[in-house]
Amino acid sequence: MVMTRATPRDGRLSGGKTPASPTPARPSREESRSSAAEVEQRVGAVTDPEIPTLSIGDLGIVRGVEADESAGAVRVRITPTYSGCPAMEVIARDIVDAAADAGWDATVEIVHSPPWTTDWLTERGRAALAELDIAPPGPRSTGASGPVPVTIGRAPHTESSVAVVCPRCGSTDTELIARFGTTACKALHRCRACGDPFDEFKAV
Repeated sequence: MVMTRATPRDGRLSGGKTPASPTPARPSREESRSSAAEVEQRVGAVTDPEIPTLSIGDLGIVRGVEADESAGAVRVRITPTYSGCPAMEVIARDIVDAAADAGWDATVEIVHSPPWTTDWLTERGRAALAELDIAPPGPRSTGASGPVPVTIGRAPHTESSVAVVCPRCGSTDTELIARFGTTACKALHRCRACGDPFDEFKAV
């Protein structure tokens, strides 16, 4: 058996072989960490699992991003579009993953006050809804605060006081079919002009 060892002169092995170059050290997580501004941007770019073309930043549910650069930690506060929204668990997990990709540890807090409103949707968010043939929300009711009267029974197949524009053909000749569409935050309509059904993102 032939024993080999490195000589102190040139690093060659006595058996005539040259040792492999040492593997370069990987940068630490702190060295590869993105800036606070970039992690905030990445958090806002996380998409809604129910509407993949819509980011949570444009949806308006991100209420705050607080970054502690010394600890490499970020605290994100989000508000659900409605209480009990099943997408929040997925969104929270995606936020943690997005922050981790940027070298940050994220903590997600769900806050319910003030409640989310469609007024927080950005114009880009409204455009993203229209691209999926979902009618963006119209102006929300600004009635007095307090108890809200609710009529029990079948949804009336009549137009609302504000015409819902068909996202496919642009007609305002539309009718309400059901107050709940593919998800609880949408209503189902039908366009009389083109005959197609479509969702409306309800104004709240």
